[in-house]
Amino acid sequence: MFTHVMIGSNDLERARAFYDATFAALGGVPGEMDSRGRLIYRHNGERLMITTPINGEPATAANGGTIGIAAASPSHVVAWHDAGIAHGGTSIESPPIERPNGAFVSYLRDPDGNKLTARTQTAT
Repeated sequence: MFTHVMIGSNDLERARAFYDATFAALGGVPGEMDSRGRLIYRHNGERLMITTPINGEPATAANGGTIGIAAASPSHVVAWHDAGIAHGGTSIESPPIERPNGAFVSYLRDPDGNKLTARTQTAT
């Protein structure tokens, strides 16, 4: 359904340090800067793109928005959370935890305030 998710940042190098670390914790690869100055992370044909706003205004986090990132295991969720904290993120809502539906989840805000979650799939 989606081709990509684009979020704003006021400091792309700070964002790169955070996202490179959190995606490495999930087994991903570092992002690449494209010719337009956007930081791009690719996985299975999907893209997360980070950019400074093209209108020149400061980037702000979406109120009520959350970006969900798939994790292979609870240990990946914990590694993602720890890498995010170590690279300027803020733990929110709860520590990494198993939910009643069987999903193991963690929530962070990136250094620009964007809300992210890493989670395993729910039990079947």
